[in-house]
Amino acid sequence: MDKYQTIKSLFEKNSDKEKALPMAKYMKNHFVFYGISAADRKRLYKEFLKTEKKQQQVDWDFLRECYGDEHREFQYLAYDYLLAMKKFVHFEHIPQIKLFIMTRSWWDTVDFLSQVVGNIAMMDSRVDELMLTWSLEENIWIKRVAILYQLRFKTKTNPTQLKQIILNCLGTNEFFINKAIGWALREYSKVHPEWVRQFLADYQERLAKLSIREASKYL
Repeated sequence: MDKYQTIKSLFEKNSDKEKALPMAKYMKNHFVFYGISAADRKRLYKEFLKTEKKQQQVDWDFLRECYGDEHREFQYLAYDYLLAMKKFVHFEHIPQIKLFIMTRSWWDTVDFLSQVVGNIAMMDSRVDELMLTWSLEENIWIKRVAILYQLRFKTKTNPTQLKQIILNCLGTNEFFINKAIGWALREYSKVHPEWVRQFLADYQERLAKLSIREASKYL
């Protein structure tokens, strides 16, 4: 039995229809769930990920199978897999990650994948220029990743980069973009509140109210 079928069998044996319904409802019924909690899901494939790490090579065919499955747990597995294998995920892999971002897109997996892109950025400065390009794309999920990829950088955040990306994304009523802008600014305010205050003052006329409200939470 191959990797995908092995995991699928585990998921099926541990599925819970009663839990699956509210999980799907929380995601606006965009996706089908097995009904496996995050803790139980990670426990099911913990040993599998340990074995995969020993291979020191990402199995992209397996990840594509995960993204081809309608059950959301498989996309969550793909994210956990990429985190576990982050030493072996490089700039050259971003086109494939981009396809995942645009596949079965919603905030949950897109936000996960923004962290994957961020991990690559910490190792390769070429990501910064690419994210500027992504911030100008029409696809809202690609733009959202550009806004959020530095989210966990804290003091290593490049404020010039953050500013330009946000400015590239202004002027929209799209909830997921304006929310992301506020979220990115809010996180940066934890390490550089004065910078965020000044940014909000300079661009308050152009920023959505949602973005300002989110950004101001800790100010």
